[in-house]
Amino acid sequence: MTNKLLQFTLDLFDSSSVAAPKPLLTFRHPRAAREVLLDGISVAYQFKRGKRRSIGFAVGAEGLTVSAPKWLPLYEIDKAVVEKSGWIINKLQETRDRHARLESARIDWRDGTTLPFLGEQVIVVLDPRHAFGGIGAELKSSDADTLPGVTHLTLQVGLPHMATPEQIRDAVQAWLMRQAKRIFTERLNHFAPTLGVQWRKLSLSSAGTRWGSASADGSIRLNWRLIHFKQSVIDYVVVHELSHLRVMDHSPRFWDTVRAVVPDYAELRGQLKDEGVPRW
Repeated sequence: MTNKLLQFTLDLFDSSSVAAPKPLLTFRHPRAAREVLLDGISVAYQFKRGKRRSIGFAVGAEGLTVSAPKWLPLYEIDKAVVEKSGWIINKLQETRDRHARLESARIDWRDGTTLPFLGEQVIVVLDPRHAFGGIGAELKSSDADTLPGVTHLTLQVGLPHMATPEQIRDAVQAWLMRQAKRIFTERLNHFAPTLGVQWRKLSLSSAGTRWGSASADGSIRLNWRLIHFKQSVIDYVVVHELSHLRVMDHSPRFWDTVRAVVPDYAELRGQLKDEGVPRW
């Protein structure tokens, strides 16, 4: 009872409530309960208390979350936040920049829109004259020389020019998923003998943050949106999941297995995090 009363008293007279000049930059968690000024930057963060032994810091898409033990007074928590200020600001800015990049890459589903396919930009062109063998779309490459930075690939889609954004999106996604299934199968068959493993089933996933998974029975799941990345990145994810058929964890032995086939896996892994995929 005494500890709870002491914590209440400290919370009541917490100095963070004192008014301060309006900062030029702010980061605010939608469920913010506390706010602190770090190097002139206002950071409003979600605050949680729980059964834990130390203070935890997590930066996600919504902002900063600070978790603390139930018994720890607020002035100790504020001190820890200030001591961690450099890391907090860097992570918040990186997250905001990444979100801005993803939003700028959001696909506008219309005739003439562009999207990445195997690391190259492709122009979507509606062509109502063709059904393209019943599969609805066909990738074509221009034989003529193009200017630097100008794509030479077009994805011709058998839809009328008045097609809705949803119809265009669905037709393009169906084509991309067919390509993903074909290419992933080819790369699994290519790397499995090298790793001395045998995969049995491939499934495509649409997971928001997970690129792949592997089961001990030889089942492989790969995110079809990997098809946006260049083949070397796809190969890394394929090797990663196949390696799990030998080592079902992320121990040093697992990473040694991956490195033996993809020596630059760390760089390719970083591209998955840094480049991201266009917003649909």
